[in-house]
Amino acid sequence: MFTARLRPTAPMVLASLALSLPALSGCSSSWFCHDTTAERGEAGRKVQVVDTDGQPLGVTVEAVGWRLKPHPQVPAEGDKVHFDYRFDGADEPRGPTVDACAVDKDRVALRCTTVGAAGAWPEPDGTRTGDDWLDVDHPGQVAAVLFVPNDQSHDRPPCAADPKDGGGTHPPESASTGDRL
Repeated sequence: MFTARLRPTAPMVLASLALSLPALSGCSSSWFCHDTTAERGEAGRKVQVVDTDGQPLGVTVEAVGWRLKPHPQVPAEGDKVHFDYRFDGADEPRGPTVDACAVDKDRVALRCTTVGAAGAWPEPDGTRTGDDWLDVDHPGQVAAVLFVPNDQSHDRPPCAADPKDGGGTHPPESASTGDRL
């Protein structure tokens, strides 16, 4: 009877090492994936946009003006908040996105929306300008339009959706009606 004896060779050793590395490195295990949420920065009329680590991106966004007036497409609905904004330093057309909120005198959000450099028009001086509308329940309570400095444009997938490549620090939840900014 013939008995074959296998001698480990370099290719076989490398193959088994390659198969075991994902298990050893944790790539196949979701316990190495961690989701965290960045803290919301302080809102202001003009803010430095920050990444999920709180580091400035070199971009500012400013509410350059706001007024109450009827929206031209639905004037019968009464006054809405029409605001103008400017991004400075947003080199990429897609650029950052931030939350903009109409707030009352106590800085409680009456209504919020997300605006981005991509939705703004490029100006000769390198800034990007735009405008938007907010429909608030009580327009007379609006005291200001403020921006939350956290960039909302680059949110990684959560661990539950992608345990291998997901996780990390995510932007804070978008600001919404009733939040104190």
